[in-house]
Amino acid sequence: MREKRGQNKHLLNFCANVVALLFEVAAFAFVWYQCYVANLGQMYWRRGNWAVIGLYGLVIYLLTRGMNGYKISYLPLTDIWISNILAILFSAAVAYIEVNLVTRTGSYLSAIPILAMAGVQILFIVPWVFLVRKTYIRLYPPRQMMVVYGAHLPRELIRKINSRADKYNVCAAMCFFDDEDAVFEEICSYEAVVLCDLPAADRNRILKYCYEQGVRTYLTPKLSDILLNAAEEVHLFDTPLMLSRNQGLSITQRFFKRLFDIIISVLLTVILSPFMLFTAICIKACDGGPVFYRQERLTIGKKDFQIIKFRSMRVDSEKNGAQLARKEDDRITPVGKVIRRIHFDEIPQLFNILKGEMSFVGPRPERRDIHEQYKKEIPEFDFRLKVKAGLTGYAQVYGKYNTTPYDKLKLDLTYIQKYSLILDLKLILLTVKVIFQKENTEGINADQMTALRQNEESEK
Repeated sequence: MREKRGQNKHLLNFCANVVALLFEVAAFAFVWYQCYVANLGQMYWRRGNWAVIGLYGLVIYLLTRGMNGYKISYLPLTDIWISNILAILFSAAVAYIEVNLVTRTGSYLSAIPILAMAGVQILFIVPWVFLVRKTYIRLYPPRQMMVVYGAHLPRELIRKINSRADKYNVCAAMCFFDDEDAVFEEICSYEAVVLCDLPAADRNRILKYCYEQGVRTYLTPKLSDILLNAAEEVHLFDTPLMLSRNQGLSITQRFFKRLFDIIISVLLTVILSPFMLFTAICIKACDGGPVFYRQERLTIGKKDFQIIKFRSMRVDSEKNGAQLARKEDDRITPVGKVIRRIHFDEIPQLFNILKGEMSFVGPRPERRDIHEQYKKEIPEFDFRLKVKAGLTGYAQVYGKYNTTPYDKLKLDLTYIQKYSLILDLKLILLTVKVIFQKENTEGINADQMTALRQNEESEK
């Protein structure tokens, strides 16, 4: 029954995405034939037109997939809307370039048909995603779940899971050490089990039992799990081996990553220079203070460098020592609230990237004193420094400003272990989406100086 439910959900998701993609491609085909074919210097054969339409379909598919726009049953509704709208707009820009390249008019064609097409696609996709999501909720109610934990009840994790009431409902939480037999008896009463902060041996027993019973299992990974997840398979003899190199990026990866950084940062610096100038004028006019804010941060190999940002706080904001931004922080200037909301205060770090101190994608750079505070609680926090610090990254996209250091470490280590240029491109696309999500800029609580919380997890 559980297996059939999962297959039906995937089928519904697949069919819904196929319908959306076909509509988007059909809209472009209509615009192509009605508005642009007449401008061809030489008429294409049928396959030539199909190639143009197919290229557009490939672009919008890759962009939507890269922004996770096809995960209708998985991500929050607003996330899916933002992903699809951004994919449509980016694809429209590519389509306009495409039609100007393949036509031979000698001048730029009107962009109005492409813009109208994008508008129609958005008007279709927004209610379509909403309708599909409502169908999901009606057919597949929230999954009934049980949390099995070790020494401490994971209240924060349960709160996060239950915040997605459309998908999950944590009905019970049991300490494995209180009554092991009772835990195994209860597992089959639920559709899914969450394993949190359990010793490896006990966790493996439960995981194997859930596999045998066909019960979906979620786990909070330890750092060693993340390291193993990206390990290579080695088949030298009849005993399987897994190889974890533990050296960060290879020399080839570092070369192409640096080349990628230079190209992207130069392009963005040119494109964003008018907006940077306007932002600088606004900051100066606001309180007469300096436009830029420089601060010591750590990058690869625990090296210090001066990070450059647009100043978003008062000049005397750290007279009482270093501290992260808090919720409703009164140190943030009016201009600062705007540029922090859209992450524009980070743009001057393009100069850090050009200098080679940072990469476009990588772990967020921390101050040395805050880094050392985190390291006291989490000795493995240095693992993040096997690569250059980044303007954006795995933790910035999938985490928040106030994400706990241990969770940031897990996210950053996942990036390091799974690194590829394709992953960098995906994270850059997702960074655009993050700009529209207010929760990602949420500060720490007023009673905190850093993102550390009581009973912060440590690697077992």
